[in-house]
Amino acid sequence: MSGALSSLRLLTRAFAYVGPAKAAFAIKAALMLATSLPLLLLPWPVKLIVDHVIEGIPLGAQPLPHPAFLDALLAPYADSREQMLWALALCQLALAALVGAVGMSATERSQADAQLAGGFDRASRTENEANEGSSWGSGLLGLAEALFTLRLTQRLNHHYRAAVFARLQRLPLRAFDDASVGDALFRTLYDTPALTQAVYRIALSPLTSLLLGACVVLAMNVTFGAHPLLWQLAAALLVCSFLVTLPFAAAMRRRAERARESGASATATLEEGLHNVLAVQALGAGEKERARYDRASWQAFESYRGEMALGMGAFTAGIVPGAAIAAVAFFHVGGLVIDGALSRGDFFLLLAYFAVLGFVCIDVGAMWLRLQDAASGLGRVFALMDLPGESELAGAPVARLQREIALDGVSVTHPSGAHVLENVSLRLRPGRITALVGPPGAGKTTLAYLLPRFLTPSAGRISWDGLDLANADLAALRAQIAFVFQETQLFDASVAENLRIAKPSATDAELWRALALAGADDFVRALPEQLATPLGRSGGALSAGQRQRLAIARALVRDASLLILDEPTSALDPETEQRLVATIREVSRDRAVLVIAHRLSTVRDADEVWVVEAGRVASRTGATRFQPR
Repeated sequence: MSGALSSLRLLTRAFAYVGPAKAAFAIKAALMLATSLPLLLLPWPVKLIVDHVIEGIPLGAQPLPHPAFLDALLAPYADSREQMLWALALCQLALAALVGAVGMSATERSQADAQLAGGFDRASRTENEANEGSSWGSGLLGLAEALFTLRLTQRLNHHYRAAVFARLQRLPLRAFDDASVGDALFRTLYDTPALTQAVYRIALSPLTSLLLGACVVLAMNVTFGAHPLLWQLAAALLVCSFLVTLPFAAAMRRRAERARESGASATATLEEGLHNVLAVQALGAGEKERARYDRASWQAFESYRGEMALGMGAFTAGIVPGAAIAAVAFFHVGGLVIDGALSRGDFFLLLAYFAVLGFVCIDVGAMWLRLQDAASGLGRVFALMDLPGESELAGAPVARLQREIALDGVSVTHPSGAHVLENVSLRLRPGRITALVGPPGAGKTTLAYLLPRFLTPSAGRISWDGLDLANADLAALRAQIAFVFQETQLFDASVAENLRIAKPSATDAELWRALALAGADDFVRALPEQLATPLGRSGGALSAGQRQRLAIARALVRDASLLILDEPTSALDPETEQRLVATIREVSRDRAVLVIAHRLSTVRDADEVWVVEAGRVASRTGATRFQPR
């Protein structure tokens, strides 16, 4: 019971994302009804042709009376079988053009099954679910509904994926310390289609299926009211199809979760292998990595097959009682036809109604199982979106730095309990260069990450001209800080687009000035399209030194109060390093500068140098002590 309640809570929460598309869903519901209900009329021309054209039964002499409106419509053709044949044939063609016929599967897709060549794993199957259009019928109405559904499905999935991606962007820096980027990628791309599946299965498909099934039972009751066993068997078939699959729901939820986790593991293995491909090739570990991905990929296929097998078991469990009910109905109808209580046309009409009811039963029977599958995907996505993110509440405004940034007794403790920083106090002031030196892992980068609130101190206080950073508006704070990271991060865009990330309104003249200060203008001018030159994925078209100089130029484009440079000269030649050191001194005239470095030559012009060891500031000294010999 707890599993069912959990699924319902997840599905209820999913409806919040349907809000922007409520009008579209109303249109979809109307199209479903407009497509489904005419299916009740579709078998009637065949019945009338068999009874009155082929069999020659006079109007009004058939074993069971027609609805009054049918007799009125057929009356002008009562004396001519040929005219009646043409009239009924035209009606059949009109109905076929309008709604076609119910398909041999639960839905007829607008792509005519021209989907992606999906395999039997979660990723490839759900990519199709994100690009699916469906309708109970075909014909013109079915085509219109399928095309509308395709657009609605893509719109909803786009909205949902964008919301998940936006949430990922707001997660704190440590959100993925113990999680895989590949897992987040899988959740964003392949778990999000569960939203549309869940909403369709709850709000639209079940209601339409149940309504259509109820209408079939009602039509049978009206038409064959003299033989109540027929509509009672139809109603029993509808109820049985739903009840028989309920015991499989919990197992389906577990199987679906396992299949998604296996798919995420395969995606994470692929992402990790590609990210570290240089190390893999250099160490000759290609065969080992191939075997690792082979295991993860095969496990994803096996897990999905297990889910499919359970679904087939549930389908079989529903087919057995359904087939027994259908067999009873078939033999009962056959006996009534032989006895003359029903006509041969009635037999075809009942056969068509039971066929429609069969498709309805498949849809209704699979409803709860599909909801469990969707709930497993929703659970994974909502778990990601429920991770504690950075504060989105407006805080105190942050003005340009005038006096100082003060760190007082600041400590940072890792979730594992390890102390990364302990009782650190220092000051950063405009017009001064402060350097942090020390061995790798001492905590220098962690200290720098505290200033733009990438990390939050576990103890102590950081203030900006007296304003506690914990109360500062996050966007305003980060607008006052320019950061050059230890690992250069460039985007698959042009030089200008990469630089303007720091300041979208920057002119070309400002970009060239920043490039010149960073010692990057010479190589940028030599590029085929200069500022408009695409850099490739992660700046792959450039050398390591060129990428680092562009990253420095990007920070200089931003008119920030605080400039943080984490190992800014690690990939620079001595000549470029000297130019950068001079640039740092120049830009420090109107801003505070924090430099993290291992090279002593980089900090020779610093106003003060702090030595960080084992998470503590071990000593403070002037830069002259670090002058290279």
